[in-house]
Amino acid sequence: MSNANARKLRKQQTPAEQKLWNLLRNKKLAKYKFRRQFPIGNYIADFACFQHRLIVEADGSQHAESILDKKRTAELEKQGWHVIRFWNDEIMQNSEGVLLSILSELDGA
Repeated sequence: MSNANARKLRKQQTPAEQKLWNLLRNKKLAKYKFRRQFPIGNYIADFACFQHRLIVEADGSQHAESILDKKRTAELEKQGWHVIRFWNDEIMQNSEGVLLSILSELDGA
């Protein structure tokens, strides 16, 4: 996926993506480094921690029961990534719980 597409997505973040990025950026989460809207193979990950090969996705209702998302996750996992997903509403209303879930994944990696 092109860097131009990733740059475009960075400028068009959803409110949930903006909120999560503000919580993850500059190593705010236990000094783990994340990148946002970062190309990985044929995909662009919402947020990626390369050190632990963890991808965090912020999903809206269009992702409910998405076959494409399942395929995308399977392909990324074949490449050694672990993908976790959070609904936008969850990020907006329970950001502390989301961060604890991400930390749990990172600490278990």
